[in-house]
Order: sequence, then C-alpha cells, then structure tokens
Amino acid sequence: MTAPLVDEWDRASLAQHGMWVTERAGAGGRVYAMPLAVRLDGPLDVDAMLAACAAVAARHPVLAAAMTERDGLLRLLPGRTPPPVRFTDLTGGAGTVETAGTAGTIRTTEAADAADAVEAAAAELVEAEVARPFDLETGPPARFTLARLAPERHLLLLVAHHAVFDGMSKDVVLADLAAAYGGRALAPLAVPYGEAVRAEQDRVDAGLAAAAEFWRERWHDDREILLPGLVAPSLRAAPGETAGLDAAALGSGLAAVAERLGVTRFEALMTALHVLLHAYGNERVAVAADLSTRTEGTRDHVGPFVNELPVVSAPHGTFTGSAWKSGTFAGFARETREELRAVYRHREVPLARALGGISPRSALTPVSVSYRRRTGPAPAFDGLDASVDRAMFNGAVRNTLHLQVVDAPEGLSARLLFNPRAIGRAGCESVAADLVALLRDAAARPDAPLGELPLPPRVQGPAVAAPAVPDPAGKAADGEMTTGPDDTAEITAEVTAIWRELLGVDVIEPDDDLFDLGGHSLTITQIISRVRDRYGVELSFELFIDTPTVAGVTGEIAGSR
Repeated sequence: MTAPLVDEWDRASLAQHGMWVTERAGAGGRVYAMPLAVRLDGPLDVDAMLAACAAVAARHPVLAAAMTERDGLLRLLPGRTPPPVRFTDLTGGAGTVETAGTAGTIRTTEAADAADAVEAAAAELVEAEVARPFDLETGPPARFTLARLAPERHLLLLVAHHAVFDGMSKDVVLADLAAAYGGRALAPLAVPYGEAVRAEQDRVDAGLAAAAEFWRERWHDDREILLPGLVAPSLRAAPGETAGLDAAALGSGLAAVAERLGVTRFEALMTALHVLLHAYGNERVAVAADLSTRTEGTRDHVGPFVNELPVVSAPHGTFTGSAWKSGTFAGFARETREELRAVYRHREVPLARALGGISPRSALTPVSVSYRRRTGPAPAFDGLDASVDRAMFNGAVRNTLHLQVVDAPEGLSARLLFNPRAIGRAGCESVAADLVALLRDAAARPDAPLGELPLPPRVQGPAVAAPAVPDPAGKAADGEMTTGPDDTAEITAEVTAIWRELLGVDVIEPDDDLFDLGGHSLTITQIISRVRDRYGVELSFELFIDTPTVAGVTGEIAGSR
C-alpha cells in the first residue's frame, strides 16, 4: 500500500522551494542529480529486485511527487506515475553488447573482450541516466535501473533529484531495498511526509527571529576568495571535475586531531580548512556546510532534510593577512567547535529566509563542504555481495570548490569537486595536499603556534571578483515597445505597490534591488503570481537574477503586452 504523500498539507519544504527557484533560474540542472550505484555479485533474482525497487517507491511517495506553483507557494502533489523501474541486459547475449549512444541511438559492438565492453556499456548507461534531466512539474523525480553485466553480476542505479533526496536518503533506500529483496514487508512510515514537512516549517517559523539576529552579525555576501590557481570564483552550477585526496592520510589526521583535542572529526576538518584558507591570505573566511535537519520523526524518510549554512571565522589579532602572529591549532579548533555549535541552534532555518537579500544560487560561498558520518552496517542483500558507491560524482559542481567526505566504518573516502573554469586542476591539487599536510602536523603538534605548522605561502595577487552577469534590461530599449509612457507609469506604480506589500517596505525606488530590500526566493514566486494574475504575463526567474528591480519587471511586462 502506498503511503500518503501529504496529510492535509501540500506545501513543499523550504529546501525544495529553494531548489525549485534555482532550477527555474537556470542555475540547477545536473548539479541536483544524485546517483546511487550498487554492484551486486551472486545469483540475483531479477524479478525480486525490481519488486523491491517498486516497494521502496511505494513506501516513499515523495519519489513520485510533482511540484507546482499556486497562489505564490510551491505545492507538492502526488505524481501521475511512479518512478520508472527498468531492467536492461548489457551482455547482449552471444558476445554482443548493446549500449545507449550519446544521441539516444542503440549501437551493437562485437565484444572481443566482453568484460571490458560490458563495463564500457555500464559507464555509458550511468552517464546517460545522470545526464537525463528531471521535470519537477510533472515528475517523477527519481528512476531505478537494474542492468545485467554478467550472469551473476548486476548494477542497480538509482538517480534522484536533490529536491526529494539527500545523503542520508541513500542509507534509507539501501536498507529498505535490502529488506524488501529479502521478502520483508516495509512498514508504513510513522509520520507521513506532509506532516514531517509541516512540523519542520513550524520549527522554522518559531526560530526565524533568533536566526535573523544570529546571522545579521556574521553574514556578509563575500564572493571573493584567494586560492592557488584561481581564475575567478564562482557561485553557479557548472560542469565539474574531481581531484583525489589521500583519503587514508586525511582520515588518520582527522581521527588523531579529534581524539587529542576532544572535538569531532567534522570539527577537526572545518578547523583545518579554515586555517588553510586564512593562510592563503583570506582575512575573513566563510565556508558553507551541508547540515542535516533530520529529527527522530524523519530519520526513516527519504527527502531533502538538509540545509546549507555558512561557518564563519575571522581570527582577530592572530592573522595579519601575511602571517600568523599568535594562537594554536588547538585553540582555533575550540573556537570552531563553539561556532559550529552556535550555528547548529539555527540549522533548520535557511539563511535566505532569515535575512533576505540573498539571490537564488546553487551555493552560498565559493568553498563548501559536505561531511557525512555513517555508523550503521552496510546493507545485506540475501545471497549477494553488495558494493555501494555512495559518493558517485554527477559531473557537476555547484561553486568553485567543494570538499566531499564520507566517513564510514570501512574507511574514509574524500575528494575535491571543482569548476575547471574557476580554478585550475593544479591549484585544486595544491589545496588537497596542503590540507592533508596541515592535518598531519596538527595531529602531532596541536599546541604548536600556528606559524610553526606547515602552512602554504600566501596566494599572490588580489582575489578576482566573479564576472558580472550582463544586464539584459537593454532589450527594452530597442525602440520596438508599443506601450506608451502613461501605461509604463501605471505598470511601475502597480509593480511598486506589489513590492511594498510583499516586502513590508514603505518607500521603494524603481532601481532598488529586490534582494537588498530583503527579498528572497519565496518573494520572487509571489511577485510572479501577482503579475500573472494582474497582467497575464509570465515573468521568468532569470529576470530576477539579472535585473531584480521594479524597473526591470516593468520593462518585461511592458515588452510582453
């Protein structure tokens, strides 16, 4: 029996709304594709595994959800169709392998080396599934594919949109898949998804004022940063590449620092990263971190129960921009721990909701971190050996540099994702090496002065600001507008009135920036809804990224009539 998606509550969560807006603004796409791959060795029962995938989709109806904007709010509705569950045989039989070509065609390769050909076919299949876009308005935002690679070797691939999935959702799905494949019934969720979202929204509303006060002193939308090999910092999703880290050295360094200083491994990692960024010459550092917002009631749910928040440090009196003057790694770790614990008190409130004035984007800061500690056992599929890739790369990066770490009982895996147009590979590899070296020495001498640790030299030259987005407002100055001056003045007055009502601001000038006035993604949705109702004009989200002013909106309306 399919679990209810909503229980008298159909509003999407704030995380889903943020991703919806980012997608509509053209800044999402592949960066939100979350692939999960499981290699299964042994005598697999294909029908049982396909049935297990369907059972998981039924237990978690958010995997079939559709999203629609109505009355200025994003609504989450039951999808028209369940997530597709597909089986494909990549062995092709009789020495042939069928693979999906990049243009969507099918080509057959005579396999001199069948194993290599099948692996190539599997890689091509994964690439095609990750690259295939989701339509959040129609759904479903997830799909399963089971591929046969050999008589007793299979690949199970789940690709889900981040709007319905997060890192911990992978563990939930794996546990449910293993149980269902073993013939065990999946119990209904204790709390329907809609109820979980409503409870989260209530907590956000209750904590909004405190979060706003907390972030008002800390947050500055600094887009500049100094990094080795930097071309220009980026806060937009883009095709990405990966650079490896010495995971064993990183893991042992984190474990040693955490044990010696009495901090968590995540706190040790954030300390080292902040120290490193200060050493590169950044006086004030803000690193965005993915923080789980799960509660006891949502631990078994699939969904985006995560919030990105910045962790800020500005070590007054210890760093001059060219050298460390005082302080130790241990002391800095204690400061970082306290700052993180202060941030945790507001972990459910999105920064844009607390402060406003933050434009839709795929990342808050040029450098970000996702760290996930997995403590539970690996999933056990009856009669099969399973190997899981929980940190599968989707081929995109949401900013300049993103550090991804999965800390599991079987070991730590880590890598850097980077935008090659923002930072060179050599620079990214320098960051990786510098981080490992710093942790190794800090583990051995945590109370040594910071200036005595193996810190890299300051990066020469000023940080390069992100290139400005061209202003498309000029398109209304081509002399082809048929709207007269009186009509334009009327539209300007009407749009200004809409902004004043939604923003709670008495005086708004035509060139005032929506985000400077405290607007956020929800405000954009509401303005679009009001303009649609009043003028029958569908404004694009891109307009509010490029020209977030009354004048810009007025010009778009006038040019569309």
